[in-house]
Amino acid sequence: MSTDAPAVPAGRFTRFFPWTRDLRTAQIVRFSVAATTAAVIAFAGAWPLSFVCPVLTVVLLANKIPGFTHRTWIAIFYVLGAMLLGLVFVLFLHPYPAVFVLTIGLAFFNIYYFINRGGSFVFGLICLLSIIILPILTTQHEQLAMLFALYFGLSASLAVIIFIVANVLFPDPPGSPEPPDAHFEPGYSETAAKAALKSTLAIMPLVILFNWFEFTAEILTIVYAGILGLTAESAAGWEFGKKMFKATLIGGFASLVIYWLLVAVPELHFLMVLWFVTMMIFASVIFSDHPLSKYAGSATTAMTILIFFSLGAEANNFGKIVIRIVLMGAAAVYVWAAFAVIDRFLLREKPVD
Repeated sequence: MSTDAPAVPAGRFTRFFPWTRDLRTAQIVRFSVAATTAAVIAFAGAWPLSFVCPVLTVVLLANKIPGFTHRTWIAIFYVLGAMLLGLVFVLFLHPYPAVFVLTIGLAFFNIYYFINRGGSFVFGLICLLSIIILPILTTQHEQLAMLFALYFGLSASLAVIIFIVANVLFPDPPGSPEPPDAHFEPGYSETAAKAALKSTLAIMPLVILFNWFEFTAEILTIVYAGILGLTAESAAGWEFGKKMFKATLIGGFASLVIYWLLVAVPELHFLMVLWFVTMMIFASVIFSDHPLSKYAGSATTAMTILIFFSLGAEANNFGKIVIRIVLMGAAAVYVWAAFAVIDRFLLREKPVD
């Protein structure tokens, strides 16, 4: 279905602000400006966990959720709840491995189940990132758990604020179809439960692995896998895995190009222009009828993750950037393969090729 809305009659306002003329243009401009703003703020501030701000902003915008409703304002309080949830696992459960594994598995299932039933995507996603990131970081720095939680809250709050402001400054034009506002399904939902179980069983081995071996340096790989876990409800067949892997490779290739350009011109204003143009290109695919539009959001997320680790302390080590691209590609393949195995042998669902 096309995302274009009926054209708004031309006038002085639409003449100077062309994004008010049709829905797709408004979506592309909103996505590009918000994603660029989040990236520039995070790059300029460079505080611990600053990557959460642009990554969360991109995921929120790419999923085309309603941007400005009466529930959006309480999203800042969602951040506080997610911080407290992460701290519970870090301070009280992480020292006891068996209890930690059981409870975090239950938490993953409930978060995925909550999102699949139509619960607040913003709240579910922030909680998901919190219980992935905070326990892994504190495996080596347990005394900094509270500080990490505060930095996480800062990054997530900035992402939510940027998301809200972008929807206020670049609203859908008059006459546009209403965005699909998810409604929470009361009672038990078998479809949502199966999707949540599939996501949990797929992601839990990675969570255990990263916590057990303290893979803090590659934490964004599991963050990416956790976000991919949100696609469980629609995951089926070889085509899904192939497109998800392609999306990761596209994001990886784009990150290499941006990396070399930023190494050549290491200026913040150049980053701003380059990021805006890149986001415009990706957004034009996300908000289109192209077959890859559904996976372009994953490609943008992968690129954002890779760029933020590429320009850190190891910015001059090109080999490690390539390794991270390989790891994220492997994460995409793993998530698809795990979904396929779970469908075939546990949920008894035959994959559709």
